[in-house]
Amino acid sequence: PQTDIVFLKVHKSASSTVMNILFRFGETHNLTFAFPLGGGFQLYYPHHFMARFVQGFSPKSPQRFNILCHHMRFLQPEVQKVVPSSAVYFSILRNPVQLMESSFMYYKGSSAFSHVRNLEEFLSQPHLYYNPTKGDSNYAKNLMTFDFGFNPNAEVSAERVQLMVKAIEASFDFLLISEYFDESMVLLKEMLCWDLDSIVSFPLNTRDSSTKSSLSDSVVEKIKEWNRLDWEIYTHFNRTFWERIDRDIGRERMEREVRALQERQAELVRTCLQGTGSVAPKEIKDSSLRPLQHGGARILGYNLKQGLDKETEHMCRRLVTPELQYSSALYKKQFPPVPP
Repeated sequence: PQTDIVFLKVHKSASSTVMNILFRFGETHNLTFAFPLGGGFQLYYPHHFMARFVQGFSPKSPQRFNILCHHMRFLQPEVQKVVPSSAVYFSILRNPVQLMESSFMYYKGSSAFSHVRNLEEFLSQPHLYYNPTKGDSNYAKNLMTFDFGFNPNAEVSAERVQLMVKAIEASFDFLLISEYFDESMVLLKEMLCWDLDSIVSFPLNTRDSSTKSSLSDSVVEKIKEWNRLDWEIYTHFNRTFWERIDRDIGRERMEREVRALQERQAELVRTCLQGTGSVAPKEIKDSSLRPLQHGGARILGYNLKQGLDKETEHMCRRLVTPELQYSSALYKKQFPPVPP
C-alpha cells in the first residue's frame, strides 16, 4: 500500500469525505500528517502553499511527512519540500455548475455574494459584485483553477487551457470526479493498492437538501461561461477519468467493485448508525460529532448506535467524525502538548 500521499483538497467537491479516508488510513498505519502551523485547518489558504506553513517543518533538517491533505493553494516546488519524492499526488474535481451553486450557499458572506439575493442575481451582472482584488474573491470564480494554483481571472484561450491541463497532468498522478464518487474510490483503491475497508466512507460535510437550489438552463449556461477555465479543466479530466478506468480496470470489474463497496457501506450503516443516514445539525445528540455550520448551508451529521462494543464504536466514530474535530485529535496525537 502507498503511504506517501498528496491530496489537493479542492473546495466543495466531496473532498472532506476523501480527507476522512486519509485521516483513518494515516491513523491506522501510524503515518505523519503535514499539519498547518499551530494546528489550524488550512495551510494559509488562499496564499500559495509554502513549506514553512507546515508544523514541524524546518529547512535545516527537512522532515518529510507522509500525508499532505489540508486545504492549500497548490505550488508543487514547495510541496516537494515536505513530502517524500515517492508521494502519489491526486485531487478531486466537481462539475463547476454544482460547485458554484454550493460555493454560493457556503460562502454567502463573501464579498462577491453578500449583496445579492441569489445566484441568478449575481450572474446577471457578476462584474458589479465581483472584485478580483478582494481576498475572498477566489470563492466566486473558477475556484478549482484557483486551488490548482492558476490565475482564475486569466483570459480563456485554447493555448492557456492546454497549458493548465498539461501542468496538472505533469503534477498529479490521477484526478477523481465527485459525481462518480464510488467509481473514484475504486480507482483510488487501485492506484494506492489499498483494501476495501480503507476506502469505505459516509458522506461528510454535506448540505441539507432544503438549502440546495435548482438552476434554470440559462443560469447553468451563465455559470459555465463565468467559470470557463474550471469547465474546461473538468470536461477534460472527466473524459480521461473514464479512459483510465477502461484501461486499468475495465467497466465490468468496475461495476463489481462498486457493488462490493456499496454493500460494505450499507453493512456499516446498519452496524454504526441510528436510523439510515445523516440527520440535521440540531438532531445530532453527541456534540463532538456536530460539524461546523457555515454560510447559508445546513451541514448534516450522524448519530451512532448506543451499546456498541469498544472496537466497533471506535471504528464507527472515526467514520462520522467531522473534519475539524478529527484533524484536531490527530494533531494532538502527533504533537502532544508539552506539560507545564
